[in-house]
Amino acid sequence: MPTLAYFTAEIGLWSELHTYSGGLGVLAGDHVKSAADARLPLVGMSLLYREGYGRQHLDEAGVQSESYAPIDPAEHLTNTGKTIQLPLDGETLFATIWKTDVVGVSGHVVPVYFLDTAHPNNTASFVGLGARLYGGDDDMRVRQEYLLGVGGVQALQALGHDFAGMHLNEGHCTFAMLEMLRQGWSREELAQRTLFTTHTPVPAGHDRFEWSLVREVIGDLLPDDAEDLVRNAGDSEEGRRCSMSHLAVALSTSVNAVSNLNAQVASTMFGGTHIAPITNGVHHITWTSPQMSGLFDAHLPGWKEDPSQLGYAGSLPDAALLKARHANRRMLRELVRASTGVELHEDRLTIGFARRFATYKRANLVFSDLERLRSIGAKRIQFVFSGKAHPKDEGGKQLIRDIFASAEEVADDIPVAFIENYDMDTGLAMTSGVDIWLNNPIRPLEASGTSGMKAAMNGVPNCSILDGWWPEGCEHGVNGWAIGSAEDERDDARDAENIYSVLEQEVLPLWDEGPERWAKLMRASIATSARFTGTRMIADYVHFYEKFS
Repeated sequence: MPTLAYFTAEIGLWSELHTYSGGLGVLAGDHVKSAADARLPLVGMSLLYREGYGRQHLDEAGVQSESYAPIDPAEHLTNTGKTIQLPLDGETLFATIWKTDVVGVSGHVVPVYFLDTAHPNNTASFVGLGARLYGGDDDMRVRQEYLLGVGGVQALQALGHDFAGMHLNEGHCTFAMLEMLRQGWSREELAQRTLFTTHTPVPAGHDRFEWSLVREVIGDLLPDDAEDLVRNAGDSEEGRRCSMSHLAVALSTSVNAVSNLNAQVASTMFGGTHIAPITNGVHHITWTSPQMSGLFDAHLPGWKEDPSQLGYAGSLPDAALLKARHANRRMLRELVRASTGVELHEDRLTIGFARRFATYKRANLVFSDLERLRSIGAKRIQFVFSGKAHPKDEGGKQLIRDIFASAEEVADDIPVAFIENYDMDTGLAMTSGVDIWLNNPIRPLEASGTSGMKAAMNGVPNCSILDGWWPEGCEHGVNGWAIGSAEDERDDARDAENIYSVLEQEVLPLWDEGPERWAKLMRASIATSARFTGTRMIADYVHFYEKFS
């Protein structure tokens, strides 16, 4: 297979290198790790944000603020010694190329490159392009995407990577396609050699720029028929602005979404374009806790090389499984005590909720009726939350304040902890340390929901709206629970009542049956996760990659 170039505006490889905001970036990290495991000739390209996505701070009322600690790339990455130069705004933009090697379980290496604008020859405004992920206005964002797409192509070529195909992780990378047209690929070659992945039906996930701004930045790279391309790809604005996702779809033959349901939704967004479903998967080695890894090493030999072995989790003995889970639960309680001061109880059902605090995810839904929640769960349940709202998302920030207010009201009966500054380390601690994983988005706006896959892999059953991946994985009462019956129209009161009902009538009665009965549920959850690994995901993508040659 020839070399493949994977472009992404954000990537989560490890917590300290915080050039990611949430699921999109962490998925990109899992993608390159899984490609390394599969020995694929893939190279990754992203941007280095010297201030990252921002550290979250919460006061006692849950008011979020952000600080931006500088990232020193030399602490994380290797300087390749290469620099690219791009024309921009009548001047020259310089970018240094940094690198890290992602080593797979097979020993195969996938290099990931980062473009850094903190170059001594750059103006202050050009240096600022590499400051923050999703931190600027349209003027900054379109220039960042120009650097990622056009600069990313030229950087890979400068490093000697003669790639035969491109995989674009969302519309932020679309300008890479226009650069390849400039370099001589025909429209037909570009369409054959490019795979475009769309992740979300939420409008905020799809950049739209004024045409005049795009022309100002990329000049004659923009095709003469670009507006027609966007319009004919099914743009809801009928081409009034440059929709980066619709432009990418128009120039691609292969387009995929990240779950079966997400593909159905995306098909309504992009006209008559066929959207292939490739359900996301998580990198099993990254997202299995050390305690569960030890359990799998002992009882599911070879699972690291072949995570389909997780499908045989039914053979895990009760004692060993419960011992590993006991250790994970204890470590989460210790983390919560140290970071929040909240004291969790060993014998209570711990409900976890952690993700980006976008409003459609309805993080506060379970607190809709506090008296009903008390009647169900007083002295029986407890909650651990975590997640960041985008610095400009006032609605998301309000959700956090709502949770803090509700937590104070129920504190005597139901402990509620909120761990600030959600990152990959916190994500692993939570997905392995809680007892059930709660997810209640407005269906069908959850594209995939990979945190639920991570929970399942660690023996934590999901309790979720049938959105994203869960319709493909849910066996109600066997490996977790569905909330409701796949209703699409928004009804917060109905969905809150469905949460209360499933907790009261199904989850807690089973919890009360004791650890051996719960262990059966955990084994089923782990077995389900075998179908939602990065290994399986990459195998699905290979069917598209093979067409690039």
